Amino acid sequence: MARPKPWEIDDELWSLIDPLLPKVERHSTHPGRKRLDDRQVLQGILFVLHTGIQWEFLPQELGFGSGMTCWRRLRDWNQAGVWHRLQEILLAKLRGADQLDFSRATIDTSHVRALRGGPKTGPSPVDRARTGSKHHVITDAHGTPLAVSLTGGHRNDVTQLIPLLQAIPAVRGRRGRPRRRPRRLYGDRGYDHDSHRRLVRALGITPVIARRGQPHGSGLGVFRWVAERALAWLHGFRRLRARWERRDDIHDGFLQLATWVVLYRRVQALC
Repeated sequence: MARPKPWEIDDELWSLIDPLLPKVERHSTHPGRKRLDDRQVLQGILFVLHTGIQWEFLPQELGFGSGMTCWRRLRDWNQAGVWHRLQEILLAKLRGADQLDFSRATIDTSHVRALRGGPKTGPSPVDRARTGSKHHVITDAHGTPLAVSLTGGHRNDVTQLIPLLQAIPAVRGRRGRPRRRPRRLYGDRGYDHDSHRRLVRALGITPVIARRGQPHGSGLGVFRWVAERALAWLHGFRRLRARWERRDDIHDGFLQLATWVVLYRRVQALC
């Protein structure tokens, strides 16, 4: 049996995605050309995400439509919040199978070069001031991504500390109230600000953040490495290893898209 391609969508996954997509009705008097099937277009978007190919070079013989068609659907579905709702569903499945651990969360950041500039870019302090962006991620204790965000390469890591905590969705899947706050938060020295520690405590979370000026070997790495692994999962998609899009919403759409792909893989492996 031939191994399925990573951009192919099976029936189980499509049953989760299809109800979330906005429905477009054809005009009764001037219907025009028939709209390409959403499932095929989504596979085209995933093909671009996995391979990093440019939109205009998307092979027509694959049946995924043109690159511009895929670009428009990605834009529209991202604006409609489809990926965020799908992430909530997948997180609920993981929690229902007792595969989410909110006893602690880890946060980390990775820099990518922005080759065409655009919003949410800036001179990177780690890449000789070349224009870049940052991917921020917060995970549970197992390294499952709970929320991601995009900023300019010059933004301090700590600026996304509270926004990422607030972006964690209310995760259902078990009896009782939905869960959205971890007990402890682990971070490296980039998040060492007392004012932000107070904000974290105000949310009912205990901050465990390395302090500047202290010798290396704090021991926090035994917990924080899962966030680095989550970033490695995201950057396993070639389209996220460098930012080619000038529009930040399109690159953020790819980032959210990759997040739910990682979550679906976790569901298949653990549930």
